[in-house]
Amino acid sequence: MSTNYPFRHIESKWQKFWHDNQSYKVADTGPEPKCYILEMLPYPSGRLHMGHVRNYAIGDAIARFKVAKGFRVLHPMGWDAFGLPAENAAIQRNTHPEQWTIQNIADMKRQLIQLGFSYDWDREITTCLPNYYGHEQKLFLEFYKKGLIYRKESWVNWDPTENTVLANEQVINGRGWRSGALVEKRKLNQWSVKITDYAQELLDDLTQISAGWPEKVIRMQENWIGRSEGALVHFPIKDHAEKSLEIFTTRPETLFGASFCAIAPTHPLISDLLSDNPELAQFVQDCQRIVATEEALSTVEKKGFDTGLRVLHPFAKGQEIPIYVANFVLMEYGTGALFGCPAHDERDFEFAQRYNLPIRSVVETTSALPYTGPGKMIDSDFLTGLTIDDARTKAIDALEILNLGKRKITYRLRDWSVSRQRYWGCPIPIIHCPTCGEVPIPGDQLPVILPQDVKFDHPGNPLDHHPTWQHIDCPKCHGPAKRDTDTLDTFFESSWYFLRYCAPQSADPIDAKICNDWMPVDWYIGGVEHAVLHLLYARFFTKALRDCGYVTFDEPFTNLLTQGMVCHETYQDENGKWVYPHDVEKDSFGNHIHAETRAPVTVGRSEKMSKSKHNLIDPQDIINTYGADVARVFILSDTPPDRDFDWNTEALDGSWRYVNRVWRLVEETFARIEQNVPGDESLCKQTHQYLAKLTDAYERNAFNKVLSFNRELARAIDDRKDSASSSSLREAVSILIQTLAPIAPHMGHELWDKIHPGQILLQTPWPAVDEALARVDEITIAVQVNGKLRGTLTVAPDINTAALEQMALALPSVILALGDNAPKKIIVVPKRIVNVVV
Repeated sequence: MSTNYPFRHIESKWQKFWHDNQSYKVADTGPEPKCYILEMLPYPSGRLHMGHVRNYAIGDAIARFKVAKGFRVLHPMGWDAFGLPAENAAIQRNTHPEQWTIQNIADMKRQLIQLGFSYDWDREITTCLPNYYGHEQKLFLEFYKKGLIYRKESWVNWDPTENTVLANEQVINGRGWRSGALVEKRKLNQWSVKITDYAQELLDDLTQISAGWPEKVIRMQENWIGRSEGALVHFPIKDHAEKSLEIFTTRPETLFGASFCAIAPTHPLISDLLSDNPELAQFVQDCQRIVATEEALSTVEKKGFDTGLRVLHPFAKGQEIPIYVANFVLMEYGTGALFGCPAHDERDFEFAQRYNLPIRSVVETTSALPYTGPGKMIDSDFLTGLTIDDARTKAIDALEILNLGKRKITYRLRDWSVSRQRYWGCPIPIIHCPTCGEVPIPGDQLPVILPQDVKFDHPGNPLDHHPTWQHIDCPKCHGPAKRDTDTLDTFFESSWYFLRYCAPQSADPIDAKICNDWMPVDWYIGGVEHAVLHLLYARFFTKALRDCGYVTFDEPFTNLLTQGMVCHETYQDENGKWVYPHDVEKDSFGNHIHAETRAPVTVGRSEKMSKSKHNLIDPQDIINTYGADVARVFILSDTPPDRDFDWNTEALDGSWRYVNRVWRLVEETFARIEQNVPGDESLCKQTHQYLAKLTDAYERNAFNKVLSFNRELARAIDDRKDSASSSSLREAVSILIQTLAPIAPHMGHELWDKIHPGQILLQTPWPAVDEALARVDEITIAVQVNGKLRGTLTVAPDINTAALEQMALALPSVILALGDNAPKKIIVVPKRIVNVVV
C-alpha cells in the first residue's frame, strides 16, 4: 500500500467490480426480510449539487447497513424528468427538451456511479419516456372512471412567467414555486383530482405514520388539510326572499356580534351587479391583481366595497347586515363568504375600523379589543351567560331549528388542479368530441406520445400550435375531434414512481403482488420542502390506487428522514454582485478578496447553496480532488442528517486526513495481523464497546456519531497496534473497516480484501456484539459546584443516586468549594454529571 489512499485507482476498480458482478441487483423474493430504501428522485438538471450528495449518501449508508444486517434491500434510482425547466432550456439552447433531458440524465448518472451509490440500475425509470408516462395515462383513466378526476371551469392560480396553472400547494407566499413570479387569478377549464374525497382519511392516517415521520411534517400536513368544525349559516338576502348567502363559520356563537358580511371578488352573488356598477367592476379587477392565496392575503391592507345588498340576521329579528366585496376573501376557502365579528377577530376589527362599522363585544373581557380568548357570552340574547363551547353548541342547535343553518365539517384542503398549459409533460389521455363530449383514449391506443416536431416560437402551449397532433377521430362516433392539449402537473409522475420501481418492466402500471411484497417504503429520504406537495399527493395516490384494486396498504412511507440543507457563506463584491466561493481567497492580513481582481469581498451569512447567490460548491471538484469516499465522509460528518450542514473547508481537509489515516493504519497493522503473535487482549473489550455504539448509531441514522465513534476506535487501535495480539488486532481492524464501509465503500472493500482475501465485504454479515465484552464496568462522572467543574468520579454504571451524591460531597475539591455553605440541592444527570447547587 502507498502512504496516501490512491482513490482514483481504488474507486474505479470497485465500481467496475460492482457493475460487472451486478452486486446491487436485488431479487423480488427470498428468505431474508425485505427493506425498501428510497431517496426522492432528482430532476435531471445536468449536474449533481451538494444537496444531492448529502441526500443520496444518507440513503446509501442506510441501504448498505441494512444489507450487512441481513435484509433483502431494494434501493432504486430514477429521474423526475418532465417539467418546465427543460422546455425553457430548449428555447434558450434551440434544442428539444427530450435531448436536453436525456443528456442531463447521462451526466448525472455518471456522477452517481462515481460516488459509488448502491442502486439497482435495472430498475431505473425515466418519467418522460412513454414506457413510464403511458402507464401513468392508464392510471389517469382509472381515476377518471372512478370519478376521482373531473374537468370544470374554475378560478385558478396562473403563473404569468411560466404561462401555466399552479396548484394551491405550488404557490409559496403568493409566488410561483419555481419562477417566483406573482401569481394571478384566471378562469379556465381545468382537470382536477378529488383529493378532498380523502381529506379525513389523510388526516386520520397520520397516526399510522407519526412514529416514523418528523413531528413538524405531521403538523404541516394536519394544518394543510385543515379540518374545521362549525356551522353552515344561511343569511337571507333582503328583498330577495328566494336567495340567501351561505357562510361557513367555526364561531357561530359570535353571531350577535356580526356587523358585516364579506364575499370574494369572484363570488357568484355579484355577477349581476358588475354591469350596472363600474366602480364595483374596477374594485373586483383590482382585487384580481392581488396575490390570491390565504397566506399572502393575511398581510395585505384590508379593503372592501359595499355592494348595497343587505342580509337579515338569523337570530336578531329586523337587524340588517351589509355585504361587502373584500380583497381578503377567497372563493376557494369555505363558501367564499364570511361574517365579520370585529370585537373578536383582528382582521374583522381592522376592516370595521376602516369602514366605521359597529364593533359589538359578545364575550366578557377586561382586555383590549379584539379579544379572542375564553370567557362567557354577553349581550347575546339566549346565549348570554354560557361558556363559548356551550354557546357554540346552542347556537348551532338554534340555527337547525330555524332552518337557517346546520352542523358542518370543512377542510382547508382543496382539490388538486393537475392541468398544465405546456408541452413537456404527460399528455392527458382524453379526446374532446363535439358530439360525444369527453371521451377517454381506448387502452389499445395508449400511450399518447408527445410529438417531436414542436416549435417554441409562440407564447403558451406548443401543443396548441401543432398543425396535426391534436386532430383525431373520435373513438365513439368516428367524427372529427381534438386531443386535450394540456399536460399533467409533474407531481402526478412523482406520486406513484415508488410503486413502479417494484416492477419497472411490468405490462401493467403496477404489479400488485410484487408491489405489495415490497411496499411500503421503509425509509424515505428527502427535503422537508415537500411536506405538503409531493408527500401529501403520494399519500393520496396510494389510497386511491388501493381503492382501484392495485395495492393493499394505506400509507406509502413508514419512516421519513428529512435531511437538512447544505449551506455556505455568501460573498459579494464592492458592487453588490454575488461571487462564487472558488473566486474568493484571503490576503496576508486574513481579509477576503477576489482571487482575480484582488478587490475586497464582503462575507455574508451562511445560506442554502443556490445558483442565485453563487454560493455553490461543485461536487465534481471534490470527487476529482479527494475522491468519492472523502466526499461522503465529509458530508455526513459533524452534523446530524436532519439538521442544516454548514460548509467547512477545514472539515473537508479533515475528512481527507482521516480516510488516509485509516488507510495507513491498516498498512501499519497488517504485518502484525498476519504473524499471529500473542499479546495484549484488552483491545477486544474496547472494540466491542465501540461496535455496540456504532451499531446503535447506524440504527438511529446518526451518521455523525458513527464517524465520531469510528475515529475513536481508530485511535484505540493506533495506541495498541504494537502490543495487541494478532487476533484482537485483526478483529479490531476488521470492525473498523466494516463500520466505515457503508459511508466509505470503495476503501472499505479494498481494505477488507487485503485483510480477508477472497471475501467480498458486501456479502459479509454485520459483526455481532459480544455483550459480555461490550459491558461497561466503570464510567466517569463529572462533579460540579454551581455548574463549575470541581472533579470527577470513576464509578460503576449502575451506582444508585444516593451513593453518588455522597461520593460527590466527599470530594476534597467540593468540600473546599462549599466552605461553610450547605448545598441547596443536588442535581444528578444519570451517567454524566453531579451538580451541587449552593
